[in-house]
Formats: sequence, C-alpha cells, structure tokens
Amino acid sequence: MKFNIQCLGMASKSFRIALTAVFGALVVIFDYSFKILQLKIPFPWFPTLKFDFTGVPIVLSYLFCDISCGGNVSLVAFLAIYMRSGDAVGAMTKSLAEFLTIFGMFLGARFKKLRRSIQYLLGAFLRCTIMALVNLIVLPVYPGIPVNLVFQLIPLTMAFNFIQASISILVAFFIFDKVKIFFKPGKAWFQ
Repeated sequence: MKFNIQCLGMASKSFRIALTAVFGALVVIFDYSFKILQLKIPFPWFPTLKFDFTGVPIVLSYLFCDISCGGNVSLVAFLAIYMRSGDAVGAMTKSLAEFLTIFGMFLGARFKKLRRSIQYLLGAFLRCTIMALVNLIVLPVYPGIPVNLVFQLIPLTMAFNFIQASISILVAFFIFDKVKIFFKPGKAWFQ
C-alpha cells in the first residue's frame, strides 16, 4: 500500500523535498492555528494532554514519501512547537510521539497481508509503549510529578496516545486514499 514516487517518472528528490516542505508547513499551520484558536481538545481524564491534527501531515509525509520525510516533518513539528511555546520538553515529547507512530507504521509496512491494519496497530503500539517509558523518565524530572503518581498516570497517557495515534493514522489514510488517485504512473499529477 506504500506509494512509490519513483514510479512517477519525476525528479523524485525534488518532489520529496517539495512534499516535505508542504507537510512541514502544514504542521506549523496546524500547531499555531489550533493553539491560537483554542481548538485543541483536552483529554478528559488528564487535561494537560490535548488532541490535535498535527500528526496527520507527519503520517501523510511518510505515506507519500518515506520514513526520512516523516522524520524531517517531525523535526519541523518539534521546532514549531518549541518556537511557539518555549517548552523544549513538551515539543520533544510531541514530536517523538508522532515519529514513533510513523516508525511503527514503517515496521508494519513489511507485512504483505493486512498491511494497513498491521501498520495501524504497530504505529499505535510503538507510540503507546515507548511514550510510557519516556513519561516514566520525564514526568518525575521535568514537572516534578511523584513517581508513584506517574505510574498511576501511565494507563491514562497510553489511552491518550492510542487515541491520538488513531486520529493521525486513520485521517491520514483517508486523505491519502482520496489524493493518491491524482498520482498515476508515468504521468505527473499536476498535468
């Protein structure tokens, strides 16, 4: 189900750079507009965590290009969140969580049967488990949450990460399926 830009007969390096720039710009627009317009939806059981659509362009960059494009767009997400908020730890955890989502999808793409389902499950699973470990390290140090409370929060943060990964992956799959019809082998999509 992975889309291969090289089959388009275009200068794939230029196309990859352009797509990375477009998806990076979308990450910045989504982050700033959702924050300014207060459209981020708080997670009911832990309101400091908020749902947004910043992960959708990151997943789309992976689907249209590859893991390196997705990684670059994740880096743009880190820079955008850090520049907006000044919170390096929050920016790092958000961009790391989104990168783990696409890395899990990347690992799932190796399976031929049920590829999308496995990509979805591995993306969500990797994000949830690694971010639980990151929270065990970061939360006691950065905001100073007691370790016993961090252990109690882990199921909530895992539920949040599963829902956020589901939003990013499922919305990106939907958009990808609607847009990929414009990319026909041997014909540039803009002609």
